[in-house]
Amino acid sequence: MFSLESLYESIAAHRAELRELSLDIWNHPETAFQEKYSADRLARFLEEHGFQVARQYLDVPTAFATEVATGAGPAFGIAAEYDALPAVGHGCGHNLIATAGVAATLAVTETMKRENVPGTLRLLGTPAEEDGGGKVVLLERGALRGLDAVMMVHPTARTVQDTGSSALRKYNVTFIGREAHAAGNLDTAVNALDSVMLMYAGINAFRQQLPSFCRVHGIVDDGGKVPNVIPGRASCCFYLRSTSDEWMEKLDARFRAIAEGAAMMTGAKLEIVQPSRPYRARKPNAPMNEQYLSDMAALGANPERGTTVNMGSSDFGNFSQELPGAHCYFAVADHKVPGHSVEFAAAAKEDFAFDNALRAAAAMAHIALKFMTDEKFRGEVKADFARS
Repeated sequence: MFSLESLYESIAAHRAELRELSLDIWNHPETAFQEKYSADRLARFLEEHGFQVARQYLDVPTAFATEVATGAGPAFGIAAEYDALPAVGHGCGHNLIATAGVAATLAVTETMKRENVPGTLRLLGTPAEEDGGGKVVLLERGALRGLDAVMMVHPTARTVQDTGSSALRKYNVTFIGREAHAAGNLDTAVNALDSVMLMYAGINAFRQQLPSFCRVHGIVDDGGKVPNVIPGRASCCFYLRSTSDEWMEKLDARFRAIAEGAAMMTGAKLEIVQPSRPYRARKPNAPMNEQYLSDMAALGANPERGTTVNMGSSDFGNFSQELPGAHCYFAVADHKVPGHSVEFAAAAKEDFAFDNALRAAAAMAHIALKFMTDEKFRGEVKADFARS
């Protein structure tokens, strides 16, 4: 019968080629929906190991999927990310996420076939987590159909369970006024930049009344071109985050009201665009979390018990609201490294991070197989999802 140790050994047997895979993706960073090299590299790796891969899965050009079914039984999904950040490269370590997903798939598949474990495993190659919501697109097109649970692992500063995450909505706000020379013809001007500044003032005043589980942050991405021309067009970008769906609706309504007020005060026209699909708050699963912590401890990864909800956001949140899910973490270094940084990208290339990714892959494989074979565990996972 399979064990955590046997799954880790199965993964370790592929160590050299998995290391090469991780480094190859690291060396070819690609941003949202542009991950042509990475998606092809991962698909080819799987095909070389006997998997049939659906490329351009559900008409998403850089998504893929592979599925192994060994008889009637529970169906478990594993998500793999591989997009990078602009300018920073793999400053979120998605090369490690993809490698861990593939490694877990190898181990689960080998075990299912060797031990005649009835069930289905589906690996989903999910692009555009950082910007674009690849999982949201795939979810809308049926990527989770037929699955009973789903999981992924993610590098961060320490090894912890899934503590949840914030819902996220992104907005591009543009004010359109009337340009004029700043030293003349002022009576014809409508200053679009004034609207942006007034909007910032409104947001800053609103922040004081926000609960600790909400965030609003933004930048000015166009404030005009030269000081002696009153801008006829100015724009800003904002992110709204909340761990509460109820509060997200309040945030959204107030945000729009502030933008409308800023436009009214100057006479500018207002345009608000959502450049990507909203991410929902992540819904952790306690039994899957507990098994992950136990497994990572047994593999020597020194996990800690997280208590604070992650204020960041992920499109896995949408997956976790659909099915029981876990988005667990492993340490990328033996010291704290800030996410989305050059330092994190450098750490994601090192052996420490890779070794932890393989441990996390073994834990994920163990959870997948336990879900398929242990009726009590499976019931606990589903009951926790229903309760929360």
